[in-house]
Amino acid sequence: MAGTALASGLPVTAFASSRIPGANDRIRIGAIGIKGMGMADLKSFLKNEGVECAALCDVDRNVLEERAAETEEIQGSKPVLYEDYRKLLEHKGLDAVIIGTPDHWHCLPMVEACQAGLDVYVEKPIANSIQEIDLMIEVQKRYGNVVQVGQWQRSDPHWQQAVDFVHSGKLGKIRTVKAWVYLDWKGKLPVEPDGPAPRGVNYDLWLGPAPKRPFNPNRFHFNFRWYWDYAGGLMTDWGVHLLDYALYGMNQYVPNSVMSSGGKYAWPDDARETPDTQYAIYEFDDIGLIWESTLGIGQGNYGLAHGVAFIADQGTLVVNRQGWKVISEQAQGKLKMEEIPWIAKKGPGGLDLHVQDFLARMKDRKKPNAHIEIGGHIARFAQLGNIAFRTGRKIYWDGDKGEIAGDAEAKELTRANYRAPWELPKIG
Repeated sequence: MAGTALASGLPVTAFASSRIPGANDRIRIGAIGIKGMGMADLKSFLKNEGVECAALCDVDRNVLEERAAETEEIQGSKPVLYEDYRKLLEHKGLDAVIIGTPDHWHCLPMVEACQAGLDVYVEKPIANSIQEIDLMIEVQKRYGNVVQVGQWQRSDPHWQQAVDFVHSGKLGKIRTVKAWVYLDWKGKLPVEPDGPAPRGVNYDLWLGPAPKRPFNPNRFHFNFRWYWDYAGGLMTDWGVHLLDYALYGMNQYVPNSVMSSGGKYAWPDDARETPDTQYAIYEFDDIGLIWESTLGIGQGNYGLAHGVAFIADQGTLVVNRQGWKVISEQAQGKLKMEEIPWIAKKGPGGLDLHVQDFLARMKDRKKPNAHIEIGGHIARFAQLGNIAFRTGRKIYWDGDKGEIAGDAEAKELTRANYRAPWELPKIG
């Protein structure tokens, strides 16, 4: 799913000044966007010896001061505070940045951090459009920075164990793969009126390249993910985690087509734009991939609220964040293969292991787990599901050209339409 060519615009010399940490060096990081996962990521970084948070950035001063106090309590010193990410990127002595902003604010800080010679840990999905995704991958290739995407399941051992079993061939021929998330803890989002932004919030900067709109509390902080301007609902929120492992297990990555349906079935009149219930079918040459998501219901496939199932002629492997198992098919009352009862996840959390991998790759300069090409590929894959949903028709993908085939409206939805004065960076 290669990207399209991009015009020139970025300098090529910035990475030459990057400081690669040695074995005994302290690693000084900055964090941009620290309300939710950005702060969770930062806390994971600070569990590691030799890591120091030198700078924090957020457009909400209330959040910024609160997170600064938490950081000072953890490490014993207060980081320098910034409202504008561009000022943070000018902070002297940084080695890496965490980008924990809403999805529509991932591309610009990542690109400019690479230009500044910094390594980057960017939250998933890496961007809110296919055009941004393609650009970010090309930028990393140009400058050679270590860039890891926050798909931490790639560093969680039991997921790898499950995929190794799938790849062993013991399940037989895989015919269908299912990935799903049913979230009963996310309910109705009541409609609220527009109004003034809270004191201390630079709302225009929060919008950034997104369309100009009045402030509404439903679009801000956590709930940004339910609006197309900033994100892609459950498809890009959870889908990039679960669909990533579906493709990894299938060992197939380029679909021929995708179609999607669903809607606001639970709460037709609530404030969300993205569907509360969605289905997508991705077609490959000899296998199909099915995505299901819904809000307000917790009983998904196999009694699990989320997971991935590899359904084959000998048996089915089911895996989620808690563990994995194998269920055998039967023939004339006899099992076709040896079943494997539930193997529970053990050991440290996947996020902590993911961050440890990133820090190690900063030193040896190898590709991290969930490096940007992996993160970019699955974000693009999820975007195609949403484009099929939004157009209401089957979308065909040209893998050779890396673009949607023959559908002008669908192609338009792959593009990043930035609000002036913000512009999408370009490279040669």
